[in-house]
Amino acid sequence: MAEEKVRQVGPRNRRGMPHAKIEHPGRILARTLRYVWQNYSFLLILAMVCIVVSVLANVQGTLFTKTLIDTYITPLRQAAENGTTVDYSQLGNAITKVAVFYLLGIAAAYGQQVIMTYVTQGTMKRLRTDVFTHMESLPLKYFDTHSRGDIMSVFTNDIDTLRQMIGMSMPAMLQAGITIVSVFISMLILSWQLTLLTIVMIVVMLFISGKSTRISGSGFIAQQRSLGKINGFIEETMSGQKVVKVFNHEKEVLDTFGKLNQELYEDSFKANGFSNAVGPISVNIGNISYVLCAIFGGLIALNKTAGFTVGALASFLTFNRSFSMPINQITMQINAIMMALAGADRIFHLLDEKSETDNGYVMLVDSEKNAEGEIQEADHHTGFWAWKHYHKADNTTTYVPLEGDVTFNHVDFGYTDEKMVLHDIVIHAEPGQKVALVGSTGAGKTTITNLINRFYDIQDGKIRFDNININKIRKQDLRRSLGMVLQETNLFTGTVRDNIRFGKLDASDEEIYAAAKLANADNFIRHLPQGYDTVLTGNGASLSQGQRQLLAIARAAIADPPVLILDEATSSIDTRTEKLVQDGMDQLMKGRTTFVIAHRLSTIRNADLILVLENGRIVERGNHEELLALKGRYYQLYTGKRPELAA
Repeated sequence: MAEEKVRQVGPRNRRGMPHAKIEHPGRILARTLRYVWQNYSFLLILAMVCIVVSVLANVQGTLFTKTLIDTYITPLRQAAENGTTVDYSQLGNAITKVAVFYLLGIAAAYGQQVIMTYVTQGTMKRLRTDVFTHMESLPLKYFDTHSRGDIMSVFTNDIDTLRQMIGMSMPAMLQAGITIVSVFISMLILSWQLTLLTIVMIVVMLFISGKSTRISGSGFIAQQRSLGKINGFIEETMSGQKVVKVFNHEKEVLDTFGKLNQELYEDSFKANGFSNAVGPISVNIGNISYVLCAIFGGLIALNKTAGFTVGALASFLTFNRSFSMPINQITMQINAIMMALAGADRIFHLLDEKSETDNGYVMLVDSEKNAEGEIQEADHHTGFWAWKHYHKADNTTTYVPLEGDVTFNHVDFGYTDEKMVLHDIVIHAEPGQKVALVGSTGAGKTTITNLINRFYDIQDGKIRFDNININKIRKQDLRRSLGMVLQETNLFTGTVRDNIRFGKLDASDEEIYAAAKLANADNFIRHLPQGYDTVLTGNGASLSQGQRQLLAIARAAIADPPVLILDEATSSIDTRTEKLVQDGMDQLMKGRTTFVIAHRLSTIRNADLILVLENGRIVERGNHEELLALKGRYYQLYTGKRPELAA
């Protein structure tokens, strides 16, 4: 199997892994923003307007504090001290104006939160749909080379980091940027001297946060990668818990988990340790800036330098706090954005994976014979299928009956071009024949059946289905003509009825019952608590392995395909059940071309053709009696005796 190619960026760390680094963070951020903008441009503009209104309303309210103190509060206090009649109506009007400013800011902030919640959740829904849809289009090779836990991590952790960035970090950054500009202008208007002092303290703050970002930035992508690894291990351990307990490997599993957990801890500590520390440090630097401005501003106000008043000082100190807070916010949000970009990098890598290619144009259609006995396409279900083959050369269309004639003509295949797995495979399975593939593990039996489905494409040779090159047949139609029962049974969460109907989604209940009876599964199904309506979860964990296999056989039976592929279909069934299943399988295989992979050779004695594979080559072929007479490899597999000893 092809090994997964791991991107290696920069030098390796002490665990021998490449140092994590986000490639082109600017491009990833731009792509993320474009993704959101495509469907929510109007709402995003509206949210930005709300942010601007909220910030300016608060800035205007703070600026009005100077007027409030210098124009109203101070004169009124002096008048009260001098015993003059005090009119508080103007003060009341001024306070009302301030209240209006802040209420307007609150309303705008609330509107922005509601809009961004809608945008964020809508984007997450679309992103999950796009990722899942694209995942379904990927070739089988992708799932062979990526762990399920790592793929699951994309759907959970990585997408969730984007939710936080879109819903919180980006609006906070925009709000902070607008606040910084507007507050900076306001501070300059009030006092350029104190503004200069504030800027010096901000430079110190940015220097410290910049150091932290550089240190922690590379840690976030390593954290996401480690999280995927530990999720995959947990999932494998849960599904293999019986094996763990049978072999008493709890300690070894815990040790492995401890190692992975330690790696996640170290990567998370590196990513979050510095980024979490920068917040309190920045806050305290902001406090120092506030104190220094209060001291020097008080001196300036007492000396009445350049008309700097107590009201101006009160406004400036509020702005000082307002100026340092968005700086702190930006430093903290940058780290959150870096973590989100690490997740976005993994998401876009999955979305950029090439979908399974399909250049086929031959379709499988319902057909019928006209009065002249010619095959033609039907507009309703007839139960008679034909390959609709358009010939571009002469602009004609022919209809070939679906019979199940399968031919391998000198086929070579390898998961990579450098390492071939199958060599010069020649097979001809006539319609209705039962072809058995036997051989030791790794000989290439399952690979041959995977090629019939075009899960992989061959390097050389030809595979023909009803004398049509399968490369010309649309994969969807090709696979619809095939039925598979795998050694590893996969059942889905749902009723027994739903799991059987998975083989034919429009099947009636009568067809489901007939398929279950054919597989000899009807009896045990009716003894379940709710019969066919019994809900299965956890891949059918409440059923025995044999019962699960029977449902898989019933699922294949209901599809009624002309070609069957049985990959160790009875390997998990006890001897008593095997007899029942074999009877049903014989009925199912009647009139169908069948490829059977079996280690239990007694189940394929009646096969029309037995192919013996070794190291990707067919070394013997014939029926049961012919191969025993050869006293070669098949004889050895069947009897357990070495041919020379038997002689």
